[in-house]
Amino acid sequence: MTNATTIALEVRALHAYYGDSHVLQGVDLDVRAGEAVALLGRNGAGKTTTISAIMGFLRPRGGTVRVLGRDLTGAAPHRVARAGLALVPQGRRVFADLTVRENLTLAASPASDGWDLERVLDLFPSLRRRLDNMGDELSGGEQQMLAIGRALMRNPSVLVLDEPSEGLAPQLRTEVRDVLVRLRDTSGLAILLVEQDLGMATAVGQRVYVMNKGTIVFEGTPAALAAASDVESRYLGV
Repeated sequence: MTNATTIALEVRALHAYYGDSHVLQGVDLDVRAGEAVALLGRNGAGKTTTISAIMGFLRPRGGTVRVLGRDLTGAAPHRVARAGLALVPQGRRVFADLTVRENLTLAASPASDGWDLERVLDLFPSLRRRLDNMGDELSGGEQQMLAIGRALMRNPSVLVLDEPSEGLAPQLRTEVRDVLVRLRDTSGLAILLVEQDLGMATAVGQRVYVMNKGTIVFEGTPAALAAASDVESRYLGV
């Protein structure tokens, strides 16, 4: 049984390389059960590399990744997924030649009182009308909703989202933001949101990390970040 004090995702002293390039240099972060945390930074700061190392796409050379206390450092992606992490990838990556229904149910992991097709469609009513459409027949916003719904159907403990606002019009960004706030407030999920959009990140995240050149340079509440104008100007270009 998890509660608000349970650390759902714990990353400690994480180091990762691409070839000889030392990209992550001792990253520490954690997300508690039922908490939404945002990871901010400019392009090239190391955000997506952090996600790759957490999800098993890139093997760290140092440090640890734990999910609900279980050490998954360097584990294969399928083991990470089975342990309770679900990724909403950058660029959405829906299956273009499958229907919305097939995208949602293909990798579903049923759970008692968990996320199922009806619950996802209640969260995203527009998808209900599109169940028999192919993935490539959806708008960008609908594809993003489908990607989130597909991850929820895994019934994860930790939902990881990589740049969900990317490429979306302002109105659709607002819709995605509102869905994430609703999930934060009602689902009990631990949420790690990786974003460049400061407004999205601080609206959703109850705590915020700022990354620069592979290190965490700030950790605190959105209010603390707003008060740290030097951090915003130096590392976020605000």
